[in-house]
Amino acid sequence: MAITDVAAYAHLSEADVEGLTRELDAIRADVEASLGARDAAYIRRTIGAQRVLDVAARILIHRPWGTAGLVLGTVALATAKSIENMEIGHNVGHGQWDWMNDPEIHSNTWEWDMAGLSSQWQYSHNYKHHVFNNIIGVDDDLGFGVLRVSPDQEWSPDHLAAPLRNVFLALIFEWGIALHGLHASRDRALLVGGSKGGRELLAKVARQVSKDYMVLPALSGRRFLRTLAANATANVLRNLWAYVVIFCGHFPDGAEKFEPAVLESESRGEWYLRQMLGSANFHAGTAMGFMSGNLCYQIEHHLFPDLPSNRLRQIAQRVRALCVKYDLPYTTGPLPRQYLQAFRVIHRYALPNRFSSHTTMHPGARNPEVHDPGCIVGEC
Repeated sequence: MAITDVAAYAHLSEADVEGLTRELDAIRADVEASLGARDAAYIRRTIGAQRVLDVAARILIHRPWGTAGLVLGTVALATAKSIENMEIGHNVGHGQWDWMNDPEIHSNTWEWDMAGLSSQWQYSHNYKHHVFNNIIGVDDDLGFGVLRVSPDQEWSPDHLAAPLRNVFLALIFEWGIALHGLHASRDRALLVGGSKGGRELLAKVARQVSKDYMVLPALSGRRFLRTLAANATANVLRNLWAYVVIFCGHFPDGAEKFEPAVLESESRGEWYLRQMLGSANFHAGTAMGFMSGNLCYQIEHHLFPDLPSNRLRQIAQRVRALCVKYDLPYTTGPLPRQYLQAFRVIHRYALPNRFSSHTTMHPGARNPEVHDPGCIVGEC
C-alpha cells in the first residue's frame, strides 16, 4: 500500500509530517554534534574485546580439557563471531564510524568474518534495503527472494517449500547473505556496467573456508577434527542468532509493506514514516542489545542507519516519545513473541491468499506499549 493508505498515517496533517521531520532531523543533528572520544573509545574497546574473546575461545577449544572445554570454547567462539558480525561488521559497514577517519575502522576497508563480501553487502543492504525498506519488488531483503512475507507478493507453488527454506536459510544465513549480495551486484552491473562480482566473491569464500575449515584446524595438529567441529558449530550458532535478529526486525506483526508507487512522490517525512512503520524492535537489556548489534532498535536503525549503534538506545527514547506525541505505533515486544509472529507470517504466506487468515495486527492499530509511561525503552 501507499504510505498515505496506512491507518497510522491518515490522521497526520501535512503540518504534522513536517513537524515530525524537523524533530527527527534534530535528533540526527544532536547526535552528530555530540560524537567524540567516548564513542571512538567504545568501538575500539569492542573490537579489542572481541579479538581477545576469539583468541580465548580458540585456546579453550585447542586445550585437552574434554567435552566441557570444547563446549565452552565453541560457545565463546560463536559469541565472538556474533559480536564481530553484528556489533562491529554490520555497523562499521554502514559507515557509522567513518566520522573517526580511522583507516581500519571504516566502511571502505573493513572486511567482516563471514562468507560474503562487505562491499557487495553494502550495496544490497545499505542501498537496496535501507533506502527502499519493505517496498515489494524493490527491497530484495523482503523475504530474501526465497520467502513470501506479504499477501501482496505474488504466490507461486514453490512457496509451499517456505517452511523448509526458512529452516535452511537460518542454518546457512551467512551463505544466503553472500549470494544475496552477489545477485545485487550483478543487477547493479547490468545497470551501470562493470564487474558482476563473481570472482571477488569466490576469492572471499576461498579465504573464509580455508581459514575456518583448513588452516585453523590444521594448526591444531591431532585435534584437527575437534577444531573443525567447533568452527563449524560456532558458524551455525552465529548464523542462527543473526537470522533471528534480522527476522524479528522486519517480519513480525506491525511491520508494514508498501507498493512501488510510494516512491513516485515520497517526501523526506514520508520516507521517515515508511522506515518507522516498516520496522520492528524487540525488548533487550544491555547485554542482549550489544549481542544483537543494537538491532533490537531496528526502528531507530532504519531512521538513522549511519549513526553509531551505541547511541541507538538513547535515540530510541526520543523516537518513542515522538510516537506518543504524533499517535504513531511503535512496534516492539519480547524477542520470542516477535520471532513467533515472523515465523507465523512465513508459514501463512507459504499458502495462496485464499487459504491464509489475515489476523495480524495492522500497523495502524494502537500498540499499548507505546503509551505506557512506566515502560523503559529496551527493558519493558
